[in-house]
Amino acid sequence: MSSQANSPSRSINDHSPALLPAAVLRDDAQALQAARELADVARAQASQRDQQRQLPWAEIERFTQSGLGSITVPKAFGGPGVSFVTLAEVFRLISAADPALGQIPQNQFGLLHLLRDTATQAQQARLYRSVLDGWRIGNAGPERGTKDTLTLKARLTREGDGYRVTGEKFYSTGALFAHWVAVKALDDEGRQRLAFVRRGSAGLRIVDDWSGFGQRTTASGTVLLDRVAVDAELVIDNWRQAERPNIQGAVSQLIQAAIDAGIAEAAIEDAIDFVRHKARPWIDAKVERASDDPYVIADIGRLKLELHAAEALLRRAAQVLDAVDAAPIDAAAAARASIAVAEAKALTTEIALQAGEKLLELAGSRASLAEFNLDRHWRNARVHTLHDPVRWKYHAVGAYHLNGTLPARHSWI
Repeated sequence: MSSQANSPSRSINDHSPALLPAAVLRDDAQALQAARELADVARAQASQRDQQRQLPWAEIERFTQSGLGSITVPKAFGGPGVSFVTLAEVFRLISAADPALGQIPQNQFGLLHLLRDTATQAQQARLYRSVLDGWRIGNAGPERGTKDTLTLKARLTREGDGYRVTGEKFYSTGALFAHWVAVKALDDEGRQRLAFVRRGSAGLRIVDDWSGFGQRTTASGTVLLDRVAVDAELVIDNWRQAERPNIQGAVSQLIQAAIDAGIAEAAIEDAIDFVRHKARPWIDAKVERASDDPYVIADIGRLKLELHAAEALLRRAAQVLDAVDAAPIDAAAAARASIAVAEAKALTTEIALQAGEKLLELAGSRASLAEFNLDRHWRNARVHTLHDPVRWKYHAVGAYHLNGTLPARHSWI
């Protein structure tokens, strides 16, 4: 499918994504190889897509057809059930090439994990099978005009043998490209439920109105629902997740951290390339090449060290998740997972922002020209890291280590 430009307030509900056959990857090694191959393809036009707000339709279709969309489907349901270490590396590799392409499917993986904890076996079988067959899942959770990101106005009401869902959602990353739109809403008893709405359902409208200055091609816009019919078997009791300790928030945050690590890597590599081949040395350095400037050399060294530190914590966090997930999860284990991921997220946030800023500083005035579009790295880092404030990561880590305080249990820790 060809790329489509993103224009404000354009309804695209009649432009449903194609459903094409998807490969099923067998193991972690195949998942990593597929991610590398996709990254090589996506990198070529990523800057152009950002400048022109061209949505990565072809790249998303390739992502799905490669089998990457189903890599966390459990082995018991026919998937490869890759490790969290592999999941984080897949998102890091893709995001280093195009972080918008990395962000679009992030909610799909959070939702696939949520099904493990809250869906019935029949629901799991149906939804996992659809993803293995190439269906994509988009998000319709957050809302505007509420007290906080956990507060919902959307309602799910019983009607006959099924339900009707009504509401307005924003920051609906992945919904535009999806075959299933997962909608959080409150039922008649005030409990949070998750309804899987088929793309093309009557009353469902997806509006392409995302105007963020970074992550421009994620199409994280509006979903409107006007009494949309939902099969009862497609309504998940996700309120049950609060009944016991889990790692749902840590899984979501691990993917976010991996995206930021990818943004940082790309910015640093572009900084090195520009300094080597295009930048002029500062006159007081008295050197022939910008790459021989001792202050530039030192700054590149610091960036690389901090990137490697962030990547090491990212991998460690994924290893902790794998270990915690392999055994029954109690409150202490869930907290250990959340804190490990929070530590990684703090560092990936800092290095992503710093790398985007330092790229422009070290490369010089010429790097600000629109033809190079190097500011996209900082813009992407700044917008993506706004998902959840890193200041609260430091607070959670400090409270845990100093006072033994367990972190809150939600999707942002």
